[in-house]
Amino acid sequence: MNTITNNSNNKEQNSKFLMHWQIVTLGLIVYDFIAVCASYFLALWIRFDCKYSEIPTEYLRPYFRTILIYAIAVVIIFWFLRLYKSIWRFASYNELLRVCIGTLITIGGYIAFTLLFVKRMPISYYLFGIVIQFIFTLGIRFAYRFILLLRGRNAKNDAPETRVMIIGAGRAGQFIYRDIKGAIETTERVCCFIDDNPNKFGRYIDGVPVFGGRDRILEACEKYDIEKIYVAIPSASAEQKRDILNICSATSCKLMNLPGLYQLTSGEVSVSQMKEVAIEDLLGRDPIKADMEAIFAYLKGKVIMVTGGGGSIGSELCRQIAAHSPKQLIIFDIYENNAYDIQLELKHNYPELDLVTLIGSVRDSRRIFQVFEQYRPEIVYHAAAHKHVPLMEDSPCESIKNNVIGTYKTAFAAMVHGCKRFVLISTDKAVNPVNIMGASKRCCEMVVQAFDAKIKAGKADEIPQLFTHWMREAVDNPEVTEALRNTKTEFVAVRFGNVLGSNGSVIPLFKKQIAHGGPVTVTHPDIIRYFMTIPEAVGLVLTAGTLAHGGEIFVLDMGEPVKIDTLARNLIRLSGFRPDVDIKVEYSGLRDIIGTTKNNLCFSMV
Repeated sequence: MNTITNNSNNKEQNSKFLMHWQIVTLGLIVYDFIAVCASYFLALWIRFDCKYSEIPTEYLRPYFRTILIYAIAVVIIFWFLRLYKSIWRFASYNELLRVCIGTLITIGGYIAFTLLFVKRMPISYYLFGIVIQFIFTLGIRFAYRFILLLRGRNAKNDAPETRVMIIGAGRAGQFIYRDIKGAIETTERVCCFIDDNPNKFGRYIDGVPVFGGRDRILEACEKYDIEKIYVAIPSASAEQKRDILNICSATSCKLMNLPGLYQLTSGEVSVSQMKEVAIEDLLGRDPIKADMEAIFAYLKGKVIMVTGGGGSIGSELCRQIAAHSPKQLIIFDIYENNAYDIQLELKHNYPELDLVTLIGSVRDSRRIFQVFEQYRPEIVYHAAAHKHVPLMEDSPCESIKNNVIGTYKTAFAAMVHGCKRFVLISTDKAVNPVNIMGASKRCCEMVVQAFDAKIKAGKADEIPQLFTHWMREAVDNPEVTEALRNTKTEFVAVRFGNVLGSNGSVIPLFKKQIAHGGPVTVTHPDIIRYFMTIPEAVGLVLTAGTLAHGGEIFVLDMGEPVKIDTLARNLIRLSGFRPDVDIKVEYSGLRDIIGTTKNNLCFSMV
């Protein structure tokens, strides 16, 4: 019953809406008819000194004989030009053009008709008539928008305004300015432009000054009390953007950034296209893009397994792989919540995908052998690992058991069961490691390189087996020995630095500390790190899996390193606070490196 009532109400509302639209259309038709008649009467009146008694009868008669027919013709032509169907609240250049076309067509026809069939009228009659007709017919249509604009400006004047600076006085900056100026429901007001082109210094764009170059950003913010900055320089390089954003981050203004050239070339530059400046915008290099076509052609139609598939890197790997038609995708993870989340996501996005989600530990020899025996993956991306440096310092043996022993057992199972390629996800902390996590990942690299060397030498059957679950039948199985003699598995490792947004990244920690009011803890003011994004990391991993021939360690060129202290302070500024004023930055001191008493066992294993 409620459904029927709702439907009837909707129909009543729709009918009222249509009735209103019809009334507006009818009103415009009547208005245009009267306006056209009045236009040419006024033309005659003006032509003869604004005195009706001075208008000769020889001109009044042709006017009265033709004007009604002409007015009807104008209405018909305007109808076909859809001038009675436009929403005039949003009238723009298109409506203006159609009014111009309609006026020219109608006056041309009117002149021809009167000359050929009635009587030649004074030239001024036609000139005055067309001008007055154009003003009358156009004015009523744009009057509504003009009234709304005045109301919007009055509302802006009554509401507290947000003072805005636009960096970039080119096309993108002008698009943003016009979008802000034309918006009715915003309280923003553009106070100045900043541009590095000296030819624009001291000049104005629609009354708004170009204050100067990037060196005057702080001065302009102080002079105009700027609260918000739009960075509209899509053609700038990553280094140029980083320099400008670093200057802007020294202010307390909210920063908004236009992502790239696509919006400019596609004509989509507007305030809605701006995004808040993210911390990765301050890293100062362009993202590195892999040849994904070759990568996905390699993955297509293969059985692929991702260990640690619920983690930040593992889940992104699963997303990228699932999008390019693998024969089967196997997600293997010990943490059920993460595995469940990525399983639901992939099932929703790729309903045709043959997806298997398994729970288990890479340290469990029997479980790993069982998975490889049943599914026979052709490519394995080994992302399962303990990665948090401080936790591994407190539990060093767990780091070795999970990272090193887990990698050994997974790699051995892959080798025995005919896996074509095994990709280990490592870290730059494995280079001259100074902590347990880095040392354990270096051990993992040594494991896969040793496996690869033994395979190339035809001595894979000499690799010892680290079974801990009474798997004597696997150790003594002749099929396993034969498989080891004939294995062709290619082992490769991939190193990358800190991944922005990953579970082990410092950025989420800083954000939580800022949300709690600080302090933000940094180990040392001079500590530097290389950073990369999750898509870059996954692209590198997939590239390694495609190009590897066995034994390599792939490393991404991550540009210039970034000071963690600078990163923390910029993130505080981007959050709208002042470092050391609103949010304190504290230095916790460097952590102990490996070699201390509690870590001697692990260090000796490296």
